[in-house]
Amino acid sequence: MQSHQIVRRTVLTPAAARNDGRLRRAVAAPARRRVTLRNVAGRSVEKQQAVKIVIADDHAVVRSGLRMLLDSEEGFEVVAEAGDVDAARRYVRGHHPAVLVLDLNMPGGSSLDAIPDLREEFPQTQIVVLTMQDDPAFAREAMRAGALGYVLKEAADAELVEAVRDAAEGRTYLHPRLGARLAAEPESSGPSSDLSEREVEVLRLISLGHTNSEIAEQLFLSVRTVESHRAHIQQKLGLSTRAELVKYALEHKLLEA
Repeated sequence: MQSHQIVRRTVLTPAAARNDGRLRRAVAAPARRRVTLRNVAGRSVEKQQAVKIVIADDHAVVRSGLRMLLDSEEGFEVVAEAGDVDAARRYVRGHHPAVLVLDLNMPGGSSLDAIPDLREEFPQTQIVVLTMQDDPAFAREAMRAGALGYVLKEAADAELVEAVRDAAEGRTYLHPRLGARLAAEPESSGPSSDLSEREVEVLRLISLGHTNSEIAEQLFLSVRTVESHRAHIQQKLGLSTRAELVKYALEHKLLEA
């Protein structure tokens, strides 16, 4: 006798098919939600681990360019921009960044003078100086004051990212040309060793009784630049009054130049 195999097939009515589809989607939904939640959590962790940066420069165009440069780097996040020293201090206090990129010449006092106070108040924030000042004396003073990086604005595109990354990891970064000049010019023990030629000129004119406006006119500088030079001179020499500056100039025979 020939045997016949009976094949059973389940035929779903349209209503049953709809119910079956809902069941399958319901089973799959938790998995999709888990994937989505994991992705969100991953992005959140990545954002928390980003190196937070505050930019301090008194030129909005410069700040904008620096933000674009740093934000485009994976693992960096610019959290605030400041136009003067006081604003920089407020934003560092509020955001607790890993790195403060600080211009040396800004309103609200000498940035060089502010570095030790910033480091004392915010030890978790490292400082990278970004400046046009290519005199090794400024680099030496900035490093002495507590900065970990010193980058020239002319080389910012090539070097700032590296300097910020080094500072965030506790390493120093010095513009190569300045580093070579510092190595080639051992520091003198004389009190005027850290004054640049321009600062000596400004100090001499101050001691001769010229105002900031007159000095600016004679040296073809802006009044603000003269004020910045004067602040740096006082900081480097540890002097605070014009009388002390005149005495210093006399003792070092600067008025005879």
